[in-house]
Amino acid sequence: MNAIIPAPPAHDDSQARLDRLADIARRLLDGCRARGASEAEVSCSEETGLSVNVRMGEVETVEATRDRGIAVTVFFGKRKGSASTADLREDSLDATVEQACAIARHTEDDEAAGLADRERMATELREFDGWHPWAIEADQAIDLALACETAGRDADRRIENSDGASLGSGSSLSVYANSHGFVGRERSTNHSIGCALIAGRGDAMQRDGWYSYALAAEDLESAAAIGRRAAERAASRLAPKQVPTGDYPVVFAAEVARSLIGHLVGAVSGGALYRKASFLVDSAGTRLFPDWFAIEERPFMRRGLRSAAFDAEGVATRESPLVRDGVLQRYVLGSYSARKLGLATTGNAGGVHNLEVAANAGDLPSMLRAMGRGLLVTELMGQGVNTVTGDYSRGAAGFWIEDGAIAYPVDGITIAGNLRAMFGAIEAVGSDVDPRSHIRTGSILVGRMTVAGES
Repeated sequence: MNAIIPAPPAHDDSQARLDRLADIARRLLDGCRARGASEAEVSCSEETGLSVNVRMGEVETVEATRDRGIAVTVFFGKRKGSASTADLREDSLDATVEQACAIARHTEDDEAAGLADRERMATELREFDGWHPWAIEADQAIDLALACETAGRDADRRIENSDGASLGSGSSLSVYANSHGFVGRERSTNHSIGCALIAGRGDAMQRDGWYSYALAAEDLESAAAIGRRAAERAASRLAPKQVPTGDYPVVFAAEVARSLIGHLVGAVSGGALYRKASFLVDSAGTRLFPDWFAIEERPFMRRGLRSAAFDAEGVATRESPLVRDGVLQRYVLGSYSARKLGLATTGNAGGVHNLEVAANAGDLPSMLRAMGRGLLVTELMGQGVNTVTGDYSRGAAGFWIEDGAIAYPVDGITIAGNLRAMFGAIEAVGSDVDPRSHIRTGSILVGRMTVAGES
């Protein structure tokens, strides 16, 4: 799969740096108590990264980053104040606490404000194999990015130009602590290689690309394979056609199918629900999908992109279904939104942790054969999703399918429907899971959607 064998860092001081952040967090909490705060929480983070960009065989940018941040939130009863700083000097930290307290003293009471309940704090703190620093130097990163682009440009004579190739590598250390006595540490790494190429020339140009993303460099696809995949995708889009406007079955390729699940998550998240800005208000316990459809949240996956023992409030995460037998089992809540709704937190402050959509079909080619005739969507454009009504309208590109096989590329079309109806019309989920997201799903076949093409 890859030829990247990263050298381990000469010295890993991450635990010592986490110790330092935890000490800072405790001192800040002491300062909050000394100023009369009834509750307080502190987040401390350090991030480092390297990114390079090349284009047409030349280096465009090389950037090394090192960021840190401290955020303090205090509660005086039901009044809340927050302040932040990137300066670790004692006087700056003291000033940050003072500013947060001053803000809290001048805000209005909010009955939903406050820390998550003490008894919900995580007690089993562990890691999930997400720490894999890559001791890569800028010169090596440049060489890999150039190799990626070169492989793509050499793969097909129809590749006329390039939007460039890139490599990124980063690490993050964070500590969350609160006045319940909870102190949680997390460390993670992320690495990526990507390439975007242009096939054809003039008005016939088509652009596409590919990238690989992983927590450990050895899990990345090889630079050359990424370049060749980018070239194949760009060239396959040449000479596109449109299709007659009508209602057709639509397969969302895995890399875009996860956006459908993302719309579901957004609609069942606490902020949208208590503001009545969701088409799924009061939908917990109702059937939204076919009876075979299921989504499981799995926060404890080894090398999961969003694995965590606790959420952004220190609440213990847990494996639980989001959808089972087609029925929405629960919402996605932190403590604030849960209180606004008269419910309990689901351990999702900060978002969901590794959603897995159960497959009921084989790979993409087998799904296309089963569909027979319709549209395969590989790219979505625009922001045409109304979360209040569920109305869905997106620009799209992909391929027209005849007799279960790709007939020709298509672009300049719009696909439309309503998310509630689309969820109910899902006929298949493929086994071709795209591993580059915390929403792990294969391709998704929606039985019927409106496709606006030629009049």
